Amino acid sequence: MLRIVKQGFKYFMLGVLAVIPLLLTVQIVLFTKELLTDIIVSLYGYSASYSFTTTLLVLSIALLTYIGYSLAKYRRSIIISAFDTVIEKIPFLNTIYRVTKKMITLFTVDSEVRKREVVYVEYPKEDVWVPAYVTNKVGSMYVLFVPTSPNPTSGFTVVVSESKVVKSEMDIEDAASFIISIGSDYPKPEEADILKARSKLLE
Repeated sequence: MLRIVKQGFKYFMLGVLAVIPLLLTVQIVLFTKELLTDIIVSLYGYSASYSFTTTLLVLSIALLTYIGYSLAKYRRSIIISAFDTVIEKIPFLNTIYRVTKKMITLFTVDSEVRKREVVYVEYPKEDVWVPAYVTNKVGSMYVLFVPTSPNPTSGFTVVVSESKVVKSEMDIEDAASFIISIGSDYPKPEEADILKARSKLLE
């Protein structure tokens, strides 16, 4: 009986893991829908006119698309820069805004930058390697964000010497995939041999 229960629980957990990507995708779609719905309701409540609401909604979508285009092509947006100037003058709020912006930028920079952003570091002990994102460099010291599985947005920040890290060919998307899949999706499996050789060298 106990064996049947364990087997059933195993199948249940496999089913949960299988639908997590679907649920996350659905949540993103629902969030986008709610966001657009809130915008429409707010605009209509302000004007009580379908034509005016539709016009403002189209303009809002066009504005967001233009901001995205500017960031992708020129790495900056005049609109965002102007908002940055204003928000930086507001105490406390400017700290939250700046930190949030840096976290988002970490996951949205272009591919050439991302290739230099992932390293391995030994944690929580020697010979145990985890991938980490390089968030800053101060001289020979690396500031790293070490994400936790299966949620790559949670984790902790450490400061280590450059000599303690091993550079990876993974970009941030590769590392995120590795973390979310709990290691089952390893885009650069050959790097495991490099880590093994590094551990032996340090013995």
